[in-house]
Amino acid sequence: MKLLHVIATPRGEESGTLRVSRAFLASLQGQDSDLAVDVVDLYGCDLPAVAGDNIKAKYTLMVGRPIDKNHVESWRRIEALIAHFLSADVYLITAPMWNLSVPYALKYYIDCLVQPGYLFRYDETGQVVPLVHGKKMICVTSRGGDYSAASPMRAFDFQEPYLRAIFGLTGITDIEFINAEPMDVTAELREGAISAAVATAGKLAAQVFSTV
Repeated sequence: MKLLHVIATPRGEESGTLRVSRAFLASLQGQDSDLAVDVVDLYGCDLPAVAGDNIKAKYTLMVGRPIDKNHVESWRRIEALIAHFLSADVYLITAPMWNLSVPYALKYYIDCLVQPGYLFRYDETGQVVPLVHGKKMICVTSRGGDYSAASPMRAFDFQEPYLRAIFGLTGITDIEFINAEPMDVTAELREGAISAAVATAGKLAAQVFSTV
């Protein structure tokens, strides 16, 4: 099994989100000795531009025309990123909540990946047809406040709905969330949130191993 770990936090060893993800990975690796983990650290890699030649190529593809030969070399970087993403069986996204949604680096990465003809296409009526099937995704998040189902802050969570929607559009609908919250109220609540998330991560790792 190949797992792609997409890290969308710049805090390294200080990241509470990454602490939970590493607990998930440790549990999964303990059950699957053949697990291959590939890492994309979004704050340590040079993503291709979604502008210039590449934005022209994108809109050319959207209307069903071949890419201009002058845009091919630039577009290959987008294609390489997409191929790398699609090579995985399971995805682990480590993303703290930033301003109610995802960190900008993760949004940039998603904007590179979600291209017509690769992760989705339009049918003759303009409806989206997903092109990615049989994949599983785990999203590990941390939130400063409490955005759980019973909280009045739930309506302000634009992180989980966005990730479910954008990857669901591509066909990845088997998505589980591990949310560590609240993280920014008191040190005691922070440690309790991380401990609860780590426990959830261990249980989820067992489920992933049995279903993938």
